Amino acid sequence: MSDTSSPLPAPPGPRRPGERALTALGLAAPADDPADSSPHTFPDGGTWRTEIPSVEGPEALAVVLEESARLDVPVHRVSQGSGVWMLSDAEITEMAGACAARDIELCLFTGPRGTWDTGGSTRSSSGGAGLRARGHDAFAGCVEDALRATELGVRCLLVADEGVLWTLHRLRERGPLPADTTFKVSALIGPVNPASFAVYEQLGADSVNVPSDLTLTHLTEIRRLSGAPLDLYVEAPDDLGGYVRMYEAAELIRRAAPLYLKFGLSGAPGIYPYGAHLRDAALDTARERVRRGRLVLDLLARHGADGGMSPLGSRLPGPLTRFSANPKD
Repeated sequence: MSDTSSPLPAPPGPRRPGERALTALGLAAPADDPADSSPHTFPDGGTWRTEIPSVEGPEALAVVLEESARLDVPVHRVSQGSGVWMLSDAEITEMAGACAARDIELCLFTGPRGTWDTGGSTRSSSGGAGLRARGHDAFAGCVEDALRATELGVRCLLVADEGVLWTLHRLRERGPLPADTTFKVSALIGPVNPASFAVYEQLGADSVNVPSDLTLTHLTEIRRLSGAPLDLYVEAPDDLGGYVRMYEAAELIRRAAPLYLKFGLSGAPGIYPYGAHLRDAALDTARERVRRGRLVLDLLARHGADGGMSPLGSRLPGPLTRFSANPKD
């Protein structure tokens, strides 16, 4: 016998995965608590932007730009993980020009950093000091990278050390770095509680990568203390846990706005520090990261939750809370 029952009416607004079918079975999820929604937005009024990470050079960038056009994936930012020091002036200039022509923010990592220097503690079971800059020379190298990159047109720098972040912020305040330079905190030192997140904001961070295993409640707690843009891998690389949170994308936006959705890739080979010997892997994974982004955007659209994206070309974070950059204060 055919089922002649009338279809369930669609509830207004975004829907949750499987919502209508589960409601019919009496298995509906609890209603959203309005208190969990982030009250913050980007200065353009948007709640989310997109980022393609691990774009390691001009060739990988060209693949991302081509694939994003083919799949109609809007891109606000691309970031690189190997470091400014692993790129030539010509490569940086080419990447900066290609991104500027398409109104995409280019973010390059400052280095050297602990995982690649002579220190052995990062390879111990405790992980030692992680990516932080060990000693004055490594610290100075990060500053040198920042000065060189901005001279070549880069306006976003990825940082993995609190002292480097504070120093670059002071240089931005005093003039050696352009005033519109933005600083992004690496996921590898990302804060895991509201107080530490707020400290990074006050040290000069314009967006803060948090580990991808933070719960929705953790994100709400952060948003009750800070409105600084938050970066989160919707799919994390294996060395960051390999988490795949595509079905949570709408809820991540609701709880964590303003939010950069990062389209990472699990099950992929490591490519840091990048060189020509890793070319095929870098290009293949760049292409697949864009496709993963398309899957997330399609999912948001199916759930009626694809509104609120910042206009393409948006990059600045808006007013943020800072410690005084004047040591006399």
